[in-house]
Amino acid sequence: MFSTQDEWNTGYAEGSRYRRLSDSERSLLAAHAPAPAGGRALDVGCGVGELAAHLAVLGYTVDAVDWSEAALADAGAHHGEAARWLRLDVESDDWAPLADGYDLITLRFVAPFLTSRDRTLHALGHRLRPGGALVVITPLAADTPAERRGIALDEDELTALQARWSTSERHNTEGLAFLILRGPGTDEAPLQGSPPPGRRSAEQPARHRESRCCRVHVVAAA
Repeated sequence: MFSTQDEWNTGYAEGSRYRRLSDSERSLLAAHAPAPAGGRALDVGCGVGELAAHLAVLGYTVDAVDWSEAALADAGAHHGEAARWLRLDVESDDWAPLADGYDLITLRFVAPFLTSRDRTLHALGHRLRPGGALVVITPLAADTPAERRGIALDEDELTALQARWSTSERHNTEGLAFLILRGPGTDEAPLQGSPPPGRRSAEQPARHRESRCCRVHVVAAA
């Protein structure tokens, strides 16, 4: 497993990849997150850009962020102007490069690696336009080998995640949980973790942090 930015850059440069976007994932996106007129989407932890490029095909104007320069270079080379490719860590970097509002925010194979999951998803939720959705796609712990447990969420984690949203819908497909979340909660008191994105504390330096195991989705302008 990779834990640092350098390891992820090396891994991507050597050909390491997540599983391809499946037909069932594409169908769920089309059914539950169709692009409205003038729709904008943000893909957090975009990797080599397959999902971001698909969102563009669906009709969205797409911002795609990751912390791996190698991944973003590959995304740009293969998908060109399908998205605006940005290097940024959503947990510590300033969000100034991002748009003020999105109709869809996607996190595919990202949520398990967020060190401040509740706070980051809450903040992302408040970047949604009215009626917008945050889609989390993650491996299920029950279907994941023990040695790769860190890339997945278990049922308790999924239940806690969904409980913070006004409405949530879940679909299971091919060992993945596909969550459609709308209406983030307004009470920040119970949220756990570090300061909101875009504001660093003295204890949270600007250097890249290590994730529990894999890519800690980064999108930040260097």
